[in-house]
This record gives sequence, structure tokens and C-alpha cells, in this order.
Amino acid sequence: MLHHLQSAWDEVLGPILRRPKHLQIAALCHRGAKDVREYLLITSRDTRRWIIPKGWPIRGLSSKETALREAWEEAGVKDGKASKDPIGTYTYQKRRDNGLSIPVETLVFSVAVTDMSEAYPEADERQQRWVDAETAAELVDETDLKGLILNQKEQS
Repeated sequence: MLHHLQSAWDEVLGPILRRPKHLQIAALCHRGAKDVREYLLITSRDTRRWIIPKGWPIRGLSSKETALREAWEEAGVKDGKASKDPIGTYTYQKRRDNGLSIPVETLVFSVAVTDMSEAYPEADERQQRWVDAETAAELVDETDLKGLILNQKEQS
């Protein structure tokens, strides 16, 4: 009997209840030459943990353009050049207003920052901090994001 229940879960119920991951676009913002490169972290609005700018895809914008828009709105990146293609992905659990979490896969674009603004849409809601790669990797929670940051340092 137990075998039949497990089989029903594995083959029917489990796949029905599993939902695909939602997609977000992120900007791994950096400045400075290879030996002194710094990475921009911001705080999330709800939990105040350190993250990189990210958001949902924006209709009418490419993923690269969305990454730049999120870097502006959330971190004040006034001018920057985004990589043509994503440098990688990471997954995290996004907590919804109802308390439930959903899995989110995040495409990450590298953004070389050339100008910042102190006045930007979410300036009053977030803190920002420029740090070296090792510190950035220590401050973020997501294992795959830690790896992306350290990998970018090695490639710069």
C-alpha cells in the first residue's frame, strides 16, 4: 500500500503541485579596476538583509535593460554598462505578503557602474554599501550568488 501511495505522489500529485520557478532579473554592480574592484549591495525592504538589485521582468524591456532599471530604482545607479548576456543565475525563496514563499530563479547581469545618484526612487527604503568581493560574498545569503560574486572577481 505504501508503495502505491509513494508511486502516486511521485508520478501524479507531486508534479501537479510543483510549480515552475518565477523569474527575476538582477544587476551585480561593480566599480573600480580589477585589483580594487568593489561590488554594490543594498538592503532588502522587508528583512533588511544584503542583496543585489533585482526585480520582475518589465514588459517592453530586454533582460539587460531590466537589470539596469532595477539598479537605478533600487540602488541609484545613474549610468552603467550591463553585460550582453547573464553572467549566471541563483535561486532563492521569495517571501510573499501572505507569508508563503515561492522559488525564484534570478538571471544576473554584470553592471559596470560609471555614475551614481543620491536621489533615486527607493533611496528612503534601502541602504547601500560598496564592498570587496570577499565581503560581498560573506554578506549575501544565497550560496550561488556568493559563487557568482567570487567568480566575477577572478575574471576581472
